[in-house]
Amino acid sequence: MPVEYHHGVRVFEIADGARSIRTTETEIIGFVATAADADATTFPLNTAVLVTNVQTAVGKAGVAGTLAATLNAISSKGGATCIVVRVEEGADEAETTTNVIGTTLTDGTYTGLKALLTAKSKFGVKPRILGAPGLDSQGVATELASIAQKLRGFAYVSAWDCATKEEAVTYRENFGQREIMVIWPDFKLLEAKSDAVAHALGLRAKIDREQGWHKTLSNVVVDGVTGINKDVFWDLQDPNTDAGYLNAADVTTLVRNNGFRFWGSRTCSEDSAFAFENYTRTAQIIADTIAEGHFWAVDKPMHPSLVKDIIEGINAKLRDWSGKYIIDGKCWFDADANSQNVLAAGSLYIDYDFTAVPPLENLMLRQRITGRYLVNFAEGVAAAG
Repeated sequence: MPVEYHHGVRVFEIADGARSIRTTETEIIGFVATAADADATTFPLNTAVLVTNVQTAVGKAGVAGTLAATLNAISSKGGATCIVVRVEEGADEAETTTNVIGTTLTDGTYTGLKALLTAKSKFGVKPRILGAPGLDSQGVATELASIAQKLRGFAYVSAWDCATKEEAVTYRENFGQREIMVIWPDFKLLEAKSDAVAHALGLRAKIDREQGWHKTLSNVVVDGVTGINKDVFWDLQDPNTDAGYLNAADVTTLVRNNGFRFWGSRTCSEDSAFAFENYTRTAQIIADTIAEGHFWAVDKPMHPSLVKDIIEGINAKLRDWSGKYIIDGKCWFDADANSQNVLAAGSLYIDYDFTAVPPLENLMLRQRITGRYLVNFAEGVAAAG
């Protein structure tokens, strides 16, 4: 390229070097609700709505249906940014389920749960904490799992219409996805039932905000509830309890001990690598963060310096997460995977790994009785005299 004549000094900015990677937002809630008397301007039917002030939104949510109760449950945990889709309550449960699941209309409009997929293009945020409190029948829960997979989110669902712990365990067998957690029973607020899933959504956002996505929902005080609507036998030291029975079958339950708490960290995954809620969410968040953090690199000339910058940037982010959000991780270039033909085709493989932080689910303390501390008993008596 010929150099234009200039008698002096010019500065050319070279945008090389590793880029910092910003962690994707994790505490965005997405849910579907009913509310026949809600303000139709604030909450139009089958339209994703961004709510940044939950308590203010309650005033527009009416009193019928599930919308106001869900917003209040989230507000009791400090609030969160929400994507809300209001749907029409049907004449019966089957019609309501159809409305909640949603569809794609002939003009391309998404309704029901599918409308959550539009949040990124409309508002620039992606809901990752998903639910349909009070509406999550088996069909809805199945669709929630599918939406969670598309959004790299995580869905919380009730053991729908289960009156006993045995029914809840049987119900859990309907699911095998890593993106879903089944909860039984529900909380109470005063004497009324208060949907546990609504509280799970709010608490999950609060934990993400205050502790991080590496901490599971389990064993954190749930604000805004006064009881549990079913009897659940639980004892910290006895595995043969109702809570132990439910947890062993991957059902999260509710307990009371210094406040009311969710008890259980398991997903419905058939793959043990994603047995825990935080294992799934860690994998999702790292994948999205690393991928979205390299939009800048796409279509740049693939010099070795570009590859080095990508690797250095990922390793810097993994170091930043290590010791808190993950145990550790590393990124590298695999020459065998990047053959001449692969590179010539404009493709590049970059490998990285990480170890998620396991939750301490089973603490085993080994107590021993010994007489060895009596060996010097006489000397102790003499010293005391």
